[in-house]
Amino acid sequence: MSTSRAHGEYKVLGGKLVVADFTVTDHRLTEVSINGDFFLEPDEALADINAALTGLPEDTEPAAIQQRIEAALPKDAVLFGFDARAVVIAVRRALAKATSWADHEWEVIPAQVRPTLENLALDEVLAREVGAGHRPPTLRFWDWDEPAVVIGSFQSVGNEVDAEGARRHGVQVVRRVSGGGAMFMEAGNCITYSLYVPQSLVDGMSFADSYPFLDAWVMQGFAELGVEAFYVPLNDIATPQGKIGGAAQKRFANGGMVHHVTMSYDIDAEKMTDVLRIGKEKLSDKGIRSAKKRVDPLRRQTGMARQDVIAALARTFTDRYGARVGKVSDSELAAARHLVAHKFGTEQWFHRVP
Repeated sequence: MSTSRAHGEYKVLGGKLVVADFTVTDHRLTEVSINGDFFLEPDEALADINAALTGLPEDTEPAAIQQRIEAALPKDAVLFGFDARAVVIAVRRALAKATSWADHEWEVIPAQVRPTLENLALDEVLAREVGAGHRPPTLRFWDWDEPAVVIGSFQSVGNEVDAEGARRHGVQVVRRVSGGGAMFMEAGNCITYSLYVPQSLVDGMSFADSYPFLDAWVMQGFAELGVEAFYVPLNDIATPQGKIGGAAQKRFANGGMVHHVTMSYDIDAEKMTDVLRIGKEKLSDKGIRSAKKRVDPLRRQTGMARQDVIAALARTFTDRYGARVGKVSDSELAAARHLVAHKFGTEQWFHRVP
């Protein structure tokens, strides 16, 4: 008989700490104790959670664990500061199938001006390198010097972009690997970063929960700058003055993923709506006549130069996670340029959704 003791912790974003202590006996959970500073009524529901987990094979999928917990809870149970999914994450961390920020060494790659297509290709290359274990989890800030519209993986070129408007303003239109909406990006008008992480960091989380979880450091950074930022589900970042940005993700088969965010710093809203067809329509269902009322620039809210905002956010990330400065390797850059030539820069990829 093989036995080992396991301990895992998960702090719910804006909620309470959930701790999972148990023994793994012949690959099954025994002596289970879920504990923490959460609130739960009735008291007996804690025993129901422990019983639901007892005897589970250690390789049970997260969704199945969650279903088992929820089925065991009495109908009148009240979970305050946590939920069944939080218990799943604590259990998975105890089993070393889910990881926390502290389980990894982190790198920050400073902003460097690159062609937009190269920035897009690096997102895939670096995410796959993290998934393969060839590089540590990494935060990379973008920079670029040409105006561009980056559309989501599943968006229609014809529906999203006014081709004449793009030509008139000299805007390059490209397609990224993740879903979500179009990003209007002129040099110096946005702050864009990408996180390359193992999927174990968000193991057991819903997509909706993973977005604010991966950007908690950004909210801290803005708070330190005196900006009250918060998430608007699913993937928008806003302040009381309006939306400032949006996030998107792509998860790869080898276990790596990219989570990237673009936030407006000093956006030309008139030009944006001249280039993006969808701009006016997206605003119409909100009863807003001008994009300027929806996209509130960070320049106005921080009163800081763009590079200083980026430096402050990088400092927050570095201090919070003990990150060191990194760089794109020669082999990674070569792989990205190969992807530009054979994927991101091709008409087949660009028109994958006409």
